[in-house]
Amino acid sequence: MNIQRIAAFSQGSEGGNPAGVVLLENAVSEHDMARVAADVGYSETAFAVAQDDGGKTWRVRYFSPETEVPFCGHATIALGAALGEQNGSGTYTLVLNDAKITVDAEATAEGMMATLSSPPTKSRAMTESETRDVMALFNLTSEDLDLRLPPAHIHGGANHVVLPLKDRARLAAMDYDLDRGRSVMRKHDLVTVMLVYIEDYQSFEVRNAFASGGVLEDPATGAAAAAFAGYLRDSQWPHSGSFTIRQGEDMGSPSLIKVTLDNTKGASVLVSGRTRDIL
Repeated sequence: MNIQRIAAFSQGSEGGNPAGVVLLENAVSEHDMARVAADVGYSETAFAVAQDDGGKTWRVRYFSPETEVPFCGHATIALGAALGEQNGSGTYTLVLNDAKITVDAEATAEGMMATLSSPPTKSRAMTESETRDVMALFNLTSEDLDLRLPPAHIHGGANHVVLPLKDRARLAAMDYDLDRGRSVMRKHDLVTVMLVYIEDYQSFEVRNAFASGGVLEDPATGAAAAAFAGYLRDSQWPHSGSFTIRQGEDMGSPSLIKVTLDNTKGASVLVSGRTRDIL
């Protein structure tokens, strides 16, 4: 297999979240995809099989080093860049396990830019069990929370929970036990736990714990960004149609995610980012 290594949501020549991308002519087994993803070692590797001669429709699956996930935003951005490099700028249709989405690829002077159209979004209040387990995992109390946005279970192709924090230093101090985190996230069918600091109505700083995939932290998480956008919309947050997420700064891999949305409840949102090849 030809494995491309691409960082998504990068800032110039640094940062972003590394993803593996494998473009295939024919499908391979789940065992082979899982093995390759584990060997690559990134939080996600996307496997895409062409479904037409024009290369505009692809069947896509995502694997972490430990498990398959239904949707991964940063790997989709990386895949969009790879498709743009191979087949040219344009819109590509991606058939996922549970949804059909698109990704747009655009060549710019600064490199490839990609924009995904997410699966439908939804959100709900966290259950008592979810709240108890997740808060304890990060040693948080109700005093740590910014209740302008209450904790919530959010979905945009995959399940996450979001905990808005009122202190930036508390976000910087995020720490938890990986094995315990894996147990909590798998118990509640969560891909990540998203900790958020609200800078203003359209700017957020984020850390995403990804123990469910065997990774302590993601430097950029497009799927959670899409789910968070749906939550902001459901909460009637004054997002003004777009917002930005800065992620990865506390782990030395600065990443920038741009999200565009309207006020149609449950609708897809657009998640954009730049990419860079990892040599």
